[in-house]
Amino acid sequence: MRSLWLDDSTAIPTDPLGSEVEADDVVVGAGLAGLTTALLLARAGRRVAVLEARHVGAVTTGNTTGKVSLLQGTTLSSIRLHHGPEVVRSYVEANREGQQWLLRYCDDHGVAVQHESAFTYANRVSAVATVGEELETAREAGLGVTWHETLDELPFVTHGAVGLAGQAQLNAMDVLAALAADVRRHGGVIHEGVRVTGIRTDGERCEIQADVALVRAERVVLATGMPILDRSLHFATLQPTRSYCIALEGVADVPSGMYLSASTPSRSLRWAPRPDGTKVLVVGGSGHGVGRARSPQHHLQELRSWAQDHFPGSRETHAWSAQDYMSADQLPFAGPLANSRGQVFAATGFNKWGMTNAVAAALSISAQLLGGHVSWSLPLRERIPELRSVAKAAQINAEVGGLMAAGWAGALVRSAPEAPPEGTGAVGREGLGVPAAVSTVDGTTCAVAATCTHLGGIVKWNDAEKTWDCPLHGSRFSADGDVLEGPATSPLPRLRRG
Repeated sequence: MRSLWLDDSTAIPTDPLGSEVEADDVVVGAGLAGLTTALLLARAGRRVAVLEARHVGAVTTGNTTGKVSLLQGTTLSSIRLHHGPEVVRSYVEANREGQQWLLRYCDDHGVAVQHESAFTYANRVSAVATVGEELETAREAGLGVTWHETLDELPFVTHGAVGLAGQAQLNAMDVLAALAADVRRHGGVIHEGVRVTGIRTDGERCEIQADVALVRAERVVLATGMPILDRSLHFATLQPTRSYCIALEGVADVPSGMYLSASTPSRSLRWAPRPDGTKVLVVGGSGHGVGRARSPQHHLQELRSWAQDHFPGSRETHAWSAQDYMSADQLPFAGPLANSRGQVFAATGFNKWGMTNAVAAALSISAQLLGGHVSWSLPLRERIPELRSVAKAAQINAEVGGLMAAGWAGALVRSAPEAPPEGTGAVGREGLGVPAAVSTVDGTTCAVAATCTHLGGIVKWNDAEKTWDCPLHGSRFSADGDVLEGPATSPLPRLRRG
């Protein structure tokens, strides 16, 4: 599974790595948050090094839908429920500044942008009140939203919608290519294939342990989705989710605009231009908790079936998935981690709206590092936990505890298969009772330890992507155990192969 954007992109030039790296600031992660932060710091004259475990755009940014919108489903009314109207206004201002910065940057650097209206629609009668609440909250926050009884562009029934004109969509890999080149033009370096495994701080310098190099810097910014350091305990307040996208060609009448349903099953629509001047329709949705679905392939197939029902005769050109992190209190985090002596910062919890939140986080963190200030940052950084957020965090951790126990119990009651059928994987006892994860992919059977290297959860087979996914905090591994994403920094140990 590979996204439309990654498939269209060419190799992004980066820098060779020596055995040691010295920098003023190190940014871990080469997605939108990481590269924007790196550029802002490099422009200020800082020596910046970006460390990316895989390749530029490998994770969420390269698999996004690419919507750059201030209307974000029902996000604003959800934030208001948890925090009140003042925090909503700060959130909107942060996203507005992120949006404006990104669109100016695209205009200045020749990155194609399509300006469209965004809509949140009620896909069932029971969702009408929810959409109405989003309309009122958005108006209260100063957005020029409008109500629509029907959406004639869509080939299915809706029950009312809130719309916001003047939003945008783009190909995120085009943005990353421009940012990467700009970082290097300002003296920064970008190293791919460097997985950070730990950070030591002493109040003056940071020593960053990586699998292939030793790196030293004054400060570190973690732009890794879920922060890879456990000292902040962010993993205990974030819910990792996966959702799916398909690109369809041959749609008879491609809708203009960007659309998102207000309730489940989630459905997202936008169009995308192709090099030959035609358009494809990008359909997204059918999300689930990472490692918690009985069959991720079923979720993907549900999306495909829905798309064929409503856009008959279309042909699928690409299918892919993305991982997002949903915060218990509905707000992103961009600031210093606890117990890091003010030397390690993180950006996380973008709640599926990273195209604006990632840039806002970069603006906030770079300002903090450079001694500046942004007016909207403090209310978002220093919000006081309220009852609903505390209850949600407690629920998250109760679910994690239950999944931990159930995973271990299930892994020890059955033996691991010798060789599962092609494209499948299973967990069971191997040898003296060690939980093993055994799969067969492309004719090769591989057994790896089934215990996630983050906090010991038992991984689960993802039949859509042929990966091992941890249901606790969203770490994901290839069939042969390599880390793909999430808070884990070490691979699953290999037990046998072939």
